[in-house]
Amino acid sequence: MANHPAPSVGGPLVTGSEIARLAGVTRAAVSNWRRRYEDFPPPAGGGATSPLFDLAAVQTWLDKQRKGQDVSVEVQLWQALRAVYGDDMIGGLADVAQLFAGGEAPEALPTDAVRLARQLGESGSPRDVVNALTERFTDSVRRAGSDQVTSPRIVQAVRRFAGKVPADATLFDPACGIGTLLLTVGPEHGPTRCGQEADARSARFAQLRADLTGRADVDIATGDSLRDDRWPDLKADLVVCDPPVGATDWGREDLLLDPRWELGTPSRAEGELAWLQHAYAHTAPGGRVLMVMPASVAYRKAGRRIRAELVRRGILTDIIALPPGSAASHALPVHLWHLRRPQSPDDAVARVRMVDLTANDPDGPLEPGPNQTADVPLIELLDDAVDLTPGRHVEESHRDYATEYLALRQELAEQVRLLADLLPTLMGGIAPSALEAPSVSVADLARAGLVEYGDPEPVSVSEQLDTDYLQGFLRSATNTRRSTSASGTYRLDGKGARIPQMDIAVQRRYGAAFRALMEFEEGARRVAELSKQTATLARDGLGNGALSPEE
Repeated sequence: MANHPAPSVGGPLVTGSEIARLAGVTRAAVSNWRRRYEDFPPPAGGGATSPLFDLAAVQTWLDKQRKGQDVSVEVQLWQALRAVYGDDMIGGLADVAQLFAGGEAPEALPTDAVRLARQLGESGSPRDVVNALTERFTDSVRRAGSDQVTSPRIVQAVRRFAGKVPADATLFDPACGIGTLLLTVGPEHGPTRCGQEADARSARFAQLRADLTGRADVDIATGDSLRDDRWPDLKADLVVCDPPVGATDWGREDLLLDPRWELGTPSRAEGELAWLQHAYAHTAPGGRVLMVMPASVAYRKAGRRIRAELVRRGILTDIIALPPGSAASHALPVHLWHLRRPQSPDDAVARVRMVDLTANDPDGPLEPGPNQTADVPLIELLDDAVDLTPGRHVEESHRDYATEYLALRQELAEQVRLLADLLPTLMGGIAPSALEAPSVSVADLARAGLVEYGDPEPVSVSEQLDTDYLQGFLRSATNTRRSTSASGTYRLDGKGARIPQMDIAVQRRYGAAFRALMEFEEGARRVAELSKQTATLARDGLGNGALSPEE
């Protein structure tokens, strides 16, 4: 990352946020000033993503622009709109855009807002004014934790993974909102852009934003894309979409036989897969879809059949897991699903590229590292779960099967060798059953102060009684039968159990044998666990080509 040169004077430096506080504006406004005004002081230090500015130069510029301690005209306009429109700020922004586009002020736009907007338009351009207000609105939505507008981080990711868009391409966004994705993906001029938005205010504002930039090739319709598709014959080269999330009332009952469900009719809980298929239905041969999806769509049981069809037909080309925090409204990871309509049966993909960026900084670069990608054969995705979570497959693809198998095999061999040595040496009994000898109840031992009831078993607190001897006989068949109910449930009854009376030397011999048996049982459980783990790894490695039989 390139650093800016150090300032020539030793004056204090300030960040963009500090400039915003100094001027009484938002950080978005400061960013807009840097783009709009050529005489804005250049960075005097810091890095490309966090520049620092000379405070004296900034103060001089603010005084010159009258943007110092006085509240800026932009802030005054924002405050005037907020006072009238409240939560309907999109309607207010659309009315300001209408003022610039048509010249006449909409009735709802207050007089002071009209005056302030025209004042800003005279000092700059209507396009810059609307863009600045849009940035301020996007920033306020982000800080409020709302998903009303696609976050700048998502926009950056979609632009990155959309790649180069030809100037003669047709772009489509069936849930375009205020046009955030539709108007920013691809070159500014050239592509034909079509959109649809259920919220009439957002659709109106998106169209006005396009009109103010002189884009005659943008056409945005109003209506619910799933229930009332206003572009039934459109076949686009690229469909981008950040659809509504978690909506169960998307119209399934009215659309059961809709021809858009090429891959299967989505369930009520899988509205995102309805939007995905709607977007895919609007692709031309060779056309692509870039859809923002919740991470859970990759593994939810209800969508398994549709995911399987996406994979089986070679339509799904990439899934990118974005860093947590990419979405404005939550810190959970979201995915980008990349689909491509084959131009012929031979044009379908044979692998799906999985990209896992969940360990990255959401404001950092989106270029995946060598250990963050995996090209997964379709057959490996078509198991019972059809789990398309990138992290699972990326981790699996970079697994060193040979080294791991060798280590497990060596550990298993060592554990098996040790297991036989754990068994105690025992000989045939030379006396009647130990429990046929005189015995004493654990309750009596407790009353005598020789035993305390521990968790889960009693323990000896006296040198007259060996704990391993005590606990070993508690697990004997006779005491186990006493602790098993008529329904077959086992619950240790320490108080009712009895143990034989023997002197301490004999107790310790029995205790050592019981302790060795417990260690043997623990070792046997470890061997069983290692055996299962080793066999599973070997089977998977042989199946995916990471391991092969010895010649």
